[in-house]
Amino acid sequence: MKQVGADLDRPGLSIILALHMTGKAMRVGEIADRMQVAGPHVTRHLHVLERRRLVHGLADPGDRRARLVELTPDGAELADRYVTTLLGWFGEALSGWSSKDRKTFYDLLLRFTDDLAAFLAATGEAD
Repeated sequence: MKQVGADLDRPGLSIILALHMTGKAMRVGEIADRMQVAGPHVTRHLHVLERRRLVHGLADPGDRRARLVELTPDGAELADRYVTTLLGWFGEALSGWSSKDRKTFYDLLLRFTDDLAAFLAATGEAD
């Protein structure tokens, strides 16, 4: 994270990326499910992210008792910088590969993720 100008721990970054990837506000429980952790773990890290003005909470219009969390503009910009940096690393790592090798790698990686998703779904571990 230092390369993108942010000093975040892994759980904080995971929360930022979960919100970034969904592109919408989420309940704490939804974030916890994505991270496969308990809600209080997420809540503890959300307090830090809120103090740093990377996320903010808002009322859930569908349930006044529930709270939604969304990225602030600073949080969204940080997530964009992180993803751009990560993709840049991948691009640099593969820059010496031929087009054929990159295509083969892509095809095999796609096959692997599809097979893994199917396996997890069949075993009930996908949730």
